[in-house]
Amino acid sequence: MIAREPLGIAVVGAGRIGALRARLASEHSAVNFIAVADADPERARDTAQKVGAQFHSSDNLAAISRPEVSAVIVATSEGEHVEPVMQALERGKAVLVEKPLALTLGEADRIVAETERRKANLRVGYSRRYKERYLIAKEQVIQGRVGKIVGASARVFNSRSQALAMLRRNPGATPVVDALTYYVDLVNWFLEGAHVTEVFARGQKGVLKAAGHDTDDVNWAILSYSDGTVANLGVSYALPAKYPALGHAARVELLGTEGVMILDDDHTDQLMYSEKGVPHVYLPDHSVNMVFLQSGTPGDWALGDFWGPIANETRAWLDHLALGKPCVLATPREARNALEVTLAIERSAATRRPVALPIAE
Repeated sequence: MIAREPLGIAVVGAGRIGALRARLASEHSAVNFIAVADADPERARDTAQKVGAQFHSSDNLAAISRPEVSAVIVATSEGEHVEPVMQALERGKAVLVEKPLALTLGEADRIVAETERRKANLRVGYSRRYKERYLIAKEQVIQGRVGKIVGASARVFNSRSQALAMLRRNPGATPVVDALTYYVDLVNWFLEGAHVTEVFARGQKGVLKAAGHDTDDVNWAILSYSDGTVANLGVSYALPAKYPALGHAARVELLGTEGVMILDDDHTDQLMYSEKGVPHVYLPDHSVNMVFLQSGTPGDWALGDFWGPIANETRAWLDHLALGKPCVLATPREARNALEVTLAIERSAATRRPVALPIAE
């Protein structure tokens, strides 16, 4: 019989992803206690009732400090990660925090330093790693089937409705820092052992600026790595509001000395039109008639269960805690490095000059 360590989970932030992770945790066989915290006490209570949580509060620390809690999921807004993460680390709890780790390098460095000082177990939710096509691609890289990777490209598209919702929530959560970061992390993961030494980027402003946000509609960047690899990364979150993607429409390519991988993640092969409309994954008041099925970034509900990257990642993290199984969730230092690259992309696009890493403060 496999020994399972019983788990008590505190979920801080009961928005869509926090509530989803709370439900996934409630269904895990090792979890015997759940606490939910949210600044909105009604939302905390509603989520707690839906998942059968034993405790709920509008006070994050009250949930984190519960003696039954051994691990904390931080699913607050991007700019509000630091305080609950530090509170959890100070109390010896394992942590899963949504990406990006923070919105500034100073805050990210505080978290990394505290994690390493305490030898704590903190992971960051870069859920693209747990989409099956990317897990399988990583296996091919590990097995050496494409040889040494010498070039890579990744780009992600989404609608302006998603960008505007992100920017209203937090002006620092730009498409580069909040979305392209997934693919920075993914390429860094595939190129494990190498690090970015220089970034050269360009951007173009238009509809997002017209809506009141001084943010690029389009960004393209060339990343130079320490082992000589070059990568081209791009993002546009300014496509029309009714664009059929409910999340990421992406494409990733890896060029090796002995092979190539082309990972088409646009979902254009899964098209549905509905006169009734299809609800958006993140935006409760937004729907589209034409949709790329499975384009929702977290995954999808089907026949009463949730399937996809967030489900895979949450279960892998809980198995890691309960069974000691290894997992590939990003470490704090990996997440900090991804943040530095995205900030360098924005700096290069703004100054129209290359940016060397590490970034000079």
